[in-house]
Amino acid sequence: MFKFKSVKSPRLINEALAELLGPEETKLFWKKFQDTYITAGDIHFLKASGMNSIRIPFNYRLFTTENYCGQNNPNRGFELLDRVISWCKKEGLYVILDMHCAPGGQTGDNIDDGFGYPFLFKSKAMQQLTASIWKRIAAHYKNETIVMGYDLLNEPIATYFNADEFNPYLEPLYKEITKAVRSVDKNHILFLGGAQWDSNFKVFGPPFDSKLVYTFHKYWTKTTGKEVIQDYIDFRDKNNVPIYCGETGENKDEWCEAFRKTLEENNIGWHYWPYKKLDNTAGIITFDMPAGYDKLIDYTEQPRADFAAIRKAAPADREEIKKALYAFLNNSKFENCRPNKGYIEALGLKVP
Repeated sequence: MFKFKSVKSPRLINEALAELLGPEETKLFWKKFQDTYITAGDIHFLKASGMNSIRIPFNYRLFTTENYCGQNNPNRGFELLDRVISWCKKEGLYVILDMHCAPGGQTGDNIDDGFGYPFLFKSKAMQQLTASIWKRIAAHYKNETIVMGYDLLNEPIATYFNADEFNPYLEPLYKEITKAVRSVDKNHILFLGGAQWDSNFKVFGPPFDSKLVYTFHKYWTKTTGKEVIQDYIDFRDKNNVPIYCGETGENKDEWCEAFRKTLEENNIGWHYWPYKKLDNTAGIITFDMPAGYDKLIDYTEQPRADFAAIRKAAPADREEIKKALYAFLNNSKFENCRPNKGYIEALGLKVP
């Protein structure tokens, strides 16, 4: 999203911005980012293109008093989700809520905004917090019909870690979260991702709830035929449960089209990732890199292990960085974005 090569998690990005702008200006930046990056215009565009649903990622900190993007309001998540869900409801666009970042970190990489290790599975307190957040969310949206369901954990347990050690924790945690959700919401679908980046369904036993969908993610395969997803099809047929491709994409148009057709030929729904990205053709829409932004990228690639290194890496003109960031915000507004026509058509959609 920001084109940083090493500084990729929200926590690390926030640190880099605070080093350059100071905490107050960084807080203002995030507020504007949350208000402008996705708007009603984006949602209307998606619906008009032919999309029937979207998957919305969120960070658990939005539902706690932990500092996140300069705020510690435990209801901030509801404020943001209620807003986008209202736009989706107006357009008739269904929503899956995706806990992309869980307490302690469920993946052990940048995407969970944690600390490089899947501490969630080693901490009962973090597991209980995860379940309690989902219970709050489920209670809030239990009667909201435009919300299709809840994707409980995004891409748990990266391949860097010992699967024999971590995988046995996953399904029991899903059962614990399901119990919490079902205590307040018996209506919505629960999406369960496999271990190792949502790829391994061997961690699952028989279905333990009547409204489960099992979700896999698939990127960068050499081929795009049925053989790529045969294990998931076999799981579906054996257990008589629906499966769904929650993430794929980040590839050439030809690959995206071929894999999309494979999914559809096998009655598997999908969401491609991402929707919007800076200076990028592998997404539905994109926007231009602003002048001076390259200096921000350069800063994030410099060694910054101590304060002397931070001072050495910092550009002389911090105001230029601020201007570049605010130009980023302006460029990313829907009205300043442009569609990637080839990518959109590869998904079987149309440019409105």
